[in-house]
Amino acid sequence: MTDRLHVGTRKGLFELSRRGGGWAVTGTHFLGDPVSAVLALEDGAVLAALDLGHFGARLWRREPDGAWGEVAAPCFPPKPDDAGDDPHPWTLGKIWALEPGGVPGRVWAGTMPGGLFRSDDGGRTWALNTPLWCMPDRRQWTGVAGGEQPALHSVLVDPRDPAAIRIGVSTAGVWASNDTGASWRLINRGMYAEYMPPELREDPIVQDVHRLAHCAARPEVVWCQHHNGTFRSTDGGATWHELTAIRPSKFGFAVAAHPCDPDTAWFAPAVKDERRIPVDGKLVVARTHDGGASFEVLSRGLPQQHAYDLVWRHALAVDATGARLALGSTSGGLWLSEDGGGTWTMPDARLPPIAVARFAD
Repeated sequence: MTDRLHVGTRKGLFELSRRGGGWAVTGTHFLGDPVSAVLALEDGAVLAALDLGHFGARLWRREPDGAWGEVAAPCFPPKPDDAGDDPHPWTLGKIWALEPGGVPGRVWAGTMPGGLFRSDDGGRTWALNTPLWCMPDRRQWTGVAGGEQPALHSVLVDPRDPAAIRIGVSTAGVWASNDTGASWRLINRGMYAEYMPPELREDPIVQDVHRLAHCAARPEVVWCQHHNGTFRSTDGGATWHELTAIRPSKFGFAVAAHPCDPDTAWFAPAVKDERRIPVDGKLVVARTHDGGASFEVLSRGLPQQHAYDLVWRHALAVDATGARLALGSTSGGLWLSEDGGGTWTMPDARLPPIAVARFAD
C-alpha cells in the first residue's frame, strides 16, 4: 500500500504519511496559495499546480532531493487573427489535471479553457496539443458552472498503450485519441443531458462530464460521473450505459476506479445543482462490486448528521492496491480508509477546503 498522500487545498499543499496506526501531516508547502493539481512522478519528483487568481496559474516541481523550484507552466500561443470568432481565450486560466503519460518523463496537463498539454521532460517544458485545440468543434464547448471556460479535467492513458488517451471536458463530453493526440473523436454514445431541450439531450458535445476513471488492469472499462447520472463503458468509451441503481443520488463530481477489479468503483453522491450538499446531511460513499448493477452506501466513520461537505471531482482517490482510499471535502474534512471504503478514519488535521487528494504511488 502507498504510505504517502498529497492533499491540495485552498491554502496550500499538505503531505500526509502513515505512521504506526494512523496518518499525520508531515509536510506543508505553498501555505496560503490554492493548489489545483498535484502529481508524484516515477522518478520521485512532484509537480504542484497553483491557482493564484489575478497572478495566474503557476507550476512548481520538487526534485527527488526535496528542493522546490518553479518551472514553466503550460502556455498558449498568441491568438491568430483568423480565430476572432473563437469564444474562448487563448490564455491559461487554471491547471485542472496532471497525469502520467505512460512513458518515462511524459506528463499530460488538462487546463481551463480546455487545452491539453504534453511534457516529455517531467513537467519542465510543455507543448499544446494543437489537433485538439484547433478543431472547429472546440468552439462549441461551453464552460463549467458560473459561466467560466471549458475545463479539461480528466486524462486517462492506457497503461498498455501510451498512444491511447481518453479525456473528459466539462462541458464537451468524452474524447478519444489512439495516436498520442494527433487526431480526436467524440465518444459519448449512450449519455444524455437532461438539462437540455429534448431534441438536444443526446447531442454528444453538450454532455457535462464531471469526472472519468478507468481500471488500470482493464482500461477499456471506464467509469463516468456525469452531471445527471453515473455511467460505465466496457469498450473504451465507445458506448455508455447508465447505472440507475446508484444511491442515495445519481449526482456528484468524483469517481474512483479499482485499479485491478473492473467491476469495482466508488462515487460520492450529493444533491445536485443549487444545493450541492450531501443527501439528508449525511456524507457517504457509494461502492459497486458488480459493474454498477448494485451499490452499497458506505458511511462508517463519516459524519452522519449536519454534514454539508461536497466532494470535488479530484478529491476521491484510491491507491494502487485498491484497498486504501482518501476522501476530501469542501469543508476541509479528510477521511482515509484501509478496507476499500468499509470504514473511514480522520487524521488529526483541520485542513482548508480540499480540491485534490492523491496517493504518491
